[in-house]
Amino acid sequence: MTSRAPSSWISMFLEAQAAELGAATNTLLAYGRDLKDFDAWLARQGKTFEQVLRADVESYLVYCDAQGLAKSTRARRLSAVKQLYRFAFEEGLRSDNPALQISGPGQDKSLPKILSIEEVDSLLAAARTMGRNDAERVRNTCLMELLYATGMRVSELVGLPVSATRGDPRLLLILGKGGKERMVPLSPDARAALALWITLRDEIEAARALKKQPPSKFLFPSHGKAGHLTRHRFYLLIKEIAVVAGVDPSKVTPHTLRHAFATHLLAGGADLRAIQTMLGHADVATTEIYTHVLEARLSELVLDHHPLSETATRKLSGKTSSEGQ
Repeated sequence: MTSRAPSSWISMFLEAQAAELGAATNTLLAYGRDLKDFDAWLARQGKTFEQVLRADVESYLVYCDAQGLAKSTRARRLSAVKQLYRFAFEEGLRSDNPALQISGPGQDKSLPKILSIEEVDSLLAAARTMGRNDAERVRNTCLMELLYATGMRVSELVGLPVSATRGDPRLLLILGKGGKERMVPLSPDARAALALWITLRDEIEAARALKKQPPSKFLFPSHGKAGHLTRHRFYLLIKEIAVVAGVDPSKVTPHTLRHAFATHLLAGGADLRAIQTMLGHADVATTEIYTHVLEARLSELVLDHHPLSETATRKLSGKTSSEGQ
């Protein structure tokens, strides 16, 4: 059988991981190795990433087990495959995720990193101080307020057309993956930040027009090839904002703001289906991860504060002992 080049899906996926989530070089190399192994196995079956069914992923895991691979290695390979198909689904390359319901070899499902409301408040406050001039500070504030208020994907945020945001909208029309549209409500703070930025943006565009420079259709224009702020530049910007805010930069990415949006809504009593719609998830099973996040946080609260919990009992015993000395 003649060999074939690795699927272009792999390079697209790795680029997105680097740009949106800031994946480390070693992580990207590991993803690349694991996905190339899966791609090579598929080639021997006469299949491509586009044709994979759930049964194919399960057969690949059986193959890995038969190769004598460690449980941790098999779990890592499944994680890479899951991440690839999650990316493919969100990018509209697939209409489903064949790996979504497959459980790993005894591995616990990792929960997304979550920022507290206090940490988000610190980030929003820091954004107001970040920038070389008033226009950049207003733009950065608008970026952060919109991201947290809507839970948009970073690609949706940086690519927003200015036409969708005019007229002080209460609802924002977002064009998601696969050309699907959804409506997301804006908070008062996000609306105020948006109105202020549009005013400054229009002044900047008017100055550009006097210099015979073409107008931009984007809410966050840029001189780069894309014509708008890139997701990689925004990723770097949000790290800078985290440092100023005193929040651990390793916890802060555009995606963790999306997670914070969903988790904070759920903690406030929002309906899971409503959150699914606002996030643009086609399958509610994808949204259900946030219920597990909330359950984990509630469990921590009980363990730390309930008088009969082991953790609290240890703290109480320590306090009693010190008082008796």
